[in-house]
Order: sequence, then structure tokens, then C-alpha cells
Amino acid sequence: MSNTYTILFAAAILIIGLGGTYFGWWFHQKQSRDKLQSAEEMAKKMLADAERQVEQKKKEVILEAKDELYKAKKQFEDESRERKQEITGQEKRLAQKEEHLDKRNETLDGKEKELKQKENEIGNKDKAIKEKDDRLNVMISEEKAKLERISGLTQDSAKKLLMEMIEKEARHEAAGLVKKIEDEAKEDADKTAKKIISLSISRCAIEHTAEFTVSVVSLPTEEMKGRVIGREGRNIRALEAATGIDVIVDDTPEAVVLSGFDQVRREIARVALERLIADGRIHPTRIEEVVNKARQEVEEKIKETGERVVIDMGVSGLHPELIRLLGRLKYRTSYGQNVLQHSIETAHLAGLMAGELGLDPVPFKRAGLLHDIGKAMDQEVEGTHPELGADVARKYRESERIISAIRDHHGDDPQRTMEAVIVQSADSISGARPGARRESLETYIKRLEKLEAIAESFSGVKQSFAIQAGREVRVMVEHEQISDADANQIAKDIAKRIEEEVEYPGQVKVTVIREMRATEYAK
Repeated sequence: MSNTYTILFAAAILIIGLGGTYFGWWFHQKQSRDKLQSAEEMAKKMLADAERQVEQKKKEVILEAKDELYKAKKQFEDESRERKQEITGQEKRLAQKEEHLDKRNETLDGKEKELKQKENEIGNKDKAIKEKDDRLNVMISEEKAKLERISGLTQDSAKKLLMEMIEKEARHEAAGLVKKIEDEAKEDADKTAKKIISLSISRCAIEHTAEFTVSVVSLPTEEMKGRVIGREGRNIRALEAATGIDVIVDDTPEAVVLSGFDQVRREIARVALERLIADGRIHPTRIEEVVNKARQEVEEKIKETGERVVIDMGVSGLHPELIRLLGRLKYRTSYGQNVLQHSIETAHLAGLMAGELGLDPVPFKRAGLLHDIGKAMDQEVEGTHPELGADVARKYRESERIISAIRDHHGDDPQRTMEAVIVQSADSISGARPGARRESLETYIKRLEKLEAIAESFSGVKQSFAIQAGREVRVMVEHEQISDADANQIAKDIAKRIEEEVEYPGQVKVTVIREMRATEYAK
């Protein structure tokens, strides 16, 4: 009985064990299937998310590409429009130039016709004059023959008699003229002495500074050159158009060169470019704004400079426009010499001369300060600077003596006032002294070689030396061939040749040296 229970119990346990084992195996299979299904669903979800992200990224890339394409298209259209405007402007300017040239050609054709007509008229007149001369010569010959028959003298005898009479009369008149000159010299001794003193003062020298025709603007980096030039050169063209100055961007490291003969415009360009570089915003509109501000600033500096000079020189009552023109002379050079400094030098010298001569120095200072005022306008208005200066002085009601000094300071017209004489002398001192005006080394050497070549071209000259910066020529001559009298004549002839063939400031002294050396040796 117990064995039966035992067997049943064992069988039950076996059945339970088998059932539990089967249930465990079934449960494990179910879990594996659930995990596999879950993994497949997760993989499908991740794949869907990835596809959705790829699609979204694809749309974003397409949108960005379309945006870039739109921007590039717009930029191309803007540049094309600007280029088209520039080409249109150039075509208009070319059409205007062509029209101007056509008008000039028509004018020249008309003048050519007038000249041909005048040539024909002159030819006819010359022919008539020649016929009259022939008739006159025949009449003169006939009259000479009649006079010889009436007087009983030949033509040579009559000439001799007439020459003797003219010689006696000339001697008598010359003696009277010498007496008259001596009397006038005594009366004008005071004036002559003053003039001699004025000329003797013309050996002093004063320092001066000179301006150049270029300005250099420093750049913080080399990359700034590209910004100054701008896209396709738009910035540099805008700056040149606004200032009238050439902007040179070359291999010079970290620098831009401004080139132009008008120093006022060059100063405006320099100030404007420095402002643009410091600000960093460089484009055509900004360039125009900065150039206008720089122009106002430079005009204010010009006015202040003129007022300061007038105060320093003690000249009062000048019209504001004359003061402004004086300030402009700070940015004007003549032969490398700053015209404002030259005018101040001339005013000082004229005042000193007047003081030495016992005259009031104030009007002479005024005339010296204003003598080159025309140079503030001669680059913009037609005419010589003495004429322009005299016109502007008359316009602003300067006295006639001041106007005369301005007009006559180069000696083109007869000098009618003491102011004109002294201002011309002071002007020559300031302009002709050594170092006042620059000349290139090549021109300087050529001038010295020319002076020596002229001296050595004369017979009997052994050697010559140009010294004192070309202001004196020392000439050594052969004493056997040249006498003392010949030496004096050679000096005059060399000086005359130099005056005719050489251009030079001031004067050149010619010294001829003739010496004889006797040498013997004691043995």
C-alpha cells in the first residue's frame, strides 16, 4: 500500500516536473517571441524616425540651396545693373566728347578759311607794296641824279660832308646830354642811394620748408588695400571722382600713395582716406560723405591759417576772401618752394628794406604778403598770377600802390612805385637764394656741365670749374696766349653766352684767372 502511494507520489511529482518543465519552456519561448516582436517594432520605429529625419534634412538642404541661389541671383542682378549704369554713363560722356570735338572741328574749319582769306589779302597787299617800292626806288634814283647835277657833288662827297656835319652835331648834343645826366644824378642821388641799399640787402637768406606733390597714407594691415580698392575697383574710383586726386595702390608695404598737383585736394583726400580707414566702413556712399566732411575741415584750416598769418605779420584790414586765399597758399608750391612761406619771407624782407630806407614798413609788408595771391587761383582760372592777383586785389579794394606792386613784381611792366621795386627785390631774394627752390640732381649736374662747357669753348682757356652750386665759374687761362685785357673780354663774352644759353636762378659770377708761375730747382 505504501508502495502504491509512493509510486503515485513519484508519478505525480514526475508529472508536475514535466508540466513545470514544459511550462517553463513555453514561457521562455513566449518571452523570446515577445522580445523579438518588440525589437522588430523598435527597429521599424527607428527606421521610420531615421527616414523622417533624412527627409527633413533633405528639405532643409534644398531650402538653403534655393536661398543661396536667390542671393547669388540678386547679387548678379545688382552688379549687372550697376555695370549697365556705368556703361550708360560712359556712353553719354563719349557722346558729349564726340559732339564737342565736332564743334571744335567746325570752328577750326571756319578759322582755317579765314586764315586762307587773310593770306590772300596779305599776298595782294605785299604785291602792291612791292610795286610801290619799285616806283619809289626809281623816283629816288632820279632825284639823286638831279641833286648831283645841281650841287656839283658826287654821292660819296655828299655822304662825307653830311657825316662830318652829323658828327659835330652829335658831339655837341652828347656834351649837353652828359651835363644833363650829371645834374639829374645829383638831384636823384637820394633815390639812387636807396636803390643801391635795396640791392645790397638782397644777399640775405631765410629758412623755408617745401611741400611735395604726393602724400602717403599708412595702412594698419595689407588686407586694408583690398578694402580701399573695393569690388572691381568701385571704392578707389569713387574716392578719385570725389577728390580729383589719383590714388595709387602698389607694392609699397602698408601704404597708399595720393598723387596730384593741387595740394588742397590732396589734403582733402588724405584726411578723408585716414577717416575711412579708421572707421572701417568703406563704400561709395560713405566715401562721398567723408570727403564732404574733410573738405569742410580743410577749408576751416585754410581760413585759420590765413588769419594766423595776417595776425603774425601785423597786417590789418584785409578782406576775408583775401585772408582765405592766403590760407590756400599753404597748399601751393612753386618750383618746390611753399608759396605761403615764400610770401611771408618776401613780406619780412620788404618790411626790413623799407625800414632801412626810412619808409613805413607796413604797406611794404602788405604788398609782399599779397604779391603771389594770384597763385591761389592760377590752377583754376586762366591768366598769369600777377594779373590774377592784381584783379582780385582791385576787386577787394586794395590801394593802387599795392595793386601795382602785385602786378609789376616780375618786371613785366615798368615799375611805377617804390613798393613794386622793393617787393620785386624781396621776391628775388626769397626765390633765388641757394636752397630755396628744388631742382633735380640730373638738371643740376647738366647745368654745371653746361657752364663749364661754355667756358672751355673759348680759345686760350685751360680749365674751368663751376663752384658755389653753379653760382660762380672760375676760368683758368693760358698766360702766354691771353693778356690782361683779353682776360677781361673773355669774362664778358662767357657771361654773355651764359645769359643766352643757360637757365639759372639769381646770377652767375664769372672769374677769369691769369697767372704766370716761374719755377726753378736748386741742385
